[in-house]
Amino acid sequence: MRPLASHQPSTQQIHPRIQRHTFTTTPSNLKKGGKENRSRNVEAFATTIDATATNNDPYDVSTLEAGIQKAIERLKDALSKLRAGGRFNPETLESLRVHLVKGSKETVKLGELAQIVPKGGRAVVVMVGEKDHIKPITSAIQTSSLSLNPQPDPHNATHLTLPIPPPTRESRMEALQVAAKAGEHAGVAVRNARGVQQKRLRAMQIARTVRPDDLKKAGDGMEKVVERGLEEVKKVVEGARRVLER
Repeated sequence: MRPLASHQPSTQQIHPRIQRHTFTTTPSNLKKGGKENRSRNVEAFATTIDATATNNDPYDVSTLEAGIQKAIERLKDALSKLRAGGRFNPETLESLRVHLVKGSKETVKLGELAQIVPKGGRAVVVMVGEKDHIKPITSAIQTSSLSLNPQPDPHNATHLTLPIPPPTRESRMEALQVAAKAGEHAGVAVRNARGVQQKRLRAMQIARTVRPDDLKKAGDGMEKVVERGLEEVKKVVEGARRVLER
């Protein structure tokens, strides 16, 4: 019989298995789904970061003021194109769209094709750059709502003379109606700017990033800015009305 081998304890150490956890700052919704879903989730996460990085100053009314100023500028531009007391604004003609090619949808501003020069108080001269543009410019003026009849200049083939008729009672009333409507549109634009500011303050309230007292004061300040804007709109319209009624 073979002698039994002596048993010696093993010198190999047994280490307990340590479970390792990987920590990540990636939201769980970015880890699920396919490639397309991950792409959409990444974009949504980036949008969330951008939103939280925006200006959280409730007293910042720069966007509101810019919206109101834009509305007032548009109002002034619209009112400046109305005829008053027989005077004519050249910008009214310059903004007309001209079809250079018959049947084409492409148009060009008349001001890019010709120069408008006042001639006395009852006429303007349209100095056309190219002779080929005379016919389409004439057509654009005749088919507009300006009630003007261009006449060729017998001394210059590239010039058109536009007699400006004196305003009638009907034309004054029509101009006053247009002015009132422009004022209404400006008021709506001011209130729309107010709505944007309200949503901004509401978002701060929901996120609780601003104290309630500050939100209340910011809301009161917003209303004062809007009130001043509406007063300015009313002032501009009243000024135009006085001129048109002369």
